[in-house]
Amino acid sequence: MIPRESGFFSMTTGQPCFSYDVFLSFRGEDTRKTFTDHLYAALKQAGIRTFRDDDAMDRGRRLEPELKKAIRESAISIIVFSRNYASSKWCLDEVLTIIEEQERLSSKHEVVPVFYNVEPSDVRNQTGSFKEAFGGYESMIEAETDYQKKIEWQEKVKAWRISLKKAGSLTGMVLANGISSQISSSNSS
Repeated sequence: MIPRESGFFSMTTGQPCFSYDVFLSFRGEDTRKTFTDHLYAALKQAGIRTFRDDDAMDRGRRLEPELKKAIRESAISIIVFSRNYASSKWCLDEVLTIIEEQERLSSKHEVVPVFYNVEPSDVRNQTGSFKEAFGGYESMIEAETDYQKKIEWQEKVKAWRISLKKAGSLTGMVLANGISSQISSSNSS
């Protein structure tokens, strides 16, 4: 359990200020059966209330509002960046919401990136597999015939790029083949 002095508890009631201690953002096909499952199990075993989309969601409800609410009601977001993370519009919407929440003036939301078999610079600069994913989005925009939809997609892709740049610039952990190789810092290339 997170210690009471951590700031996650109300000073008046002693109750948690957040619905979740941690929100996990990850690309399921890359890490669900490996790293993320192990991380989730370790967090739960330690008594840390963790939101993970595949077991905390009410299946009949619209997912987007519930995910945004879970992000806002979490003290910390752990973003597990992996090779195919940027190929998921869903993941990109999550990182956008996470960064927006972190930047809110009254927010105490912390963000911890984990770079799982990707370099922080690939996330930050959208190179490597992130460049490939964004190439697909640029092609989609180019093929869009509805002018309004084209503009909306351009704005969305721009917002995704900015949020990835910010998230990729945060201090986090770099894991190669599941082994911690270094702690990344915000001033790396």
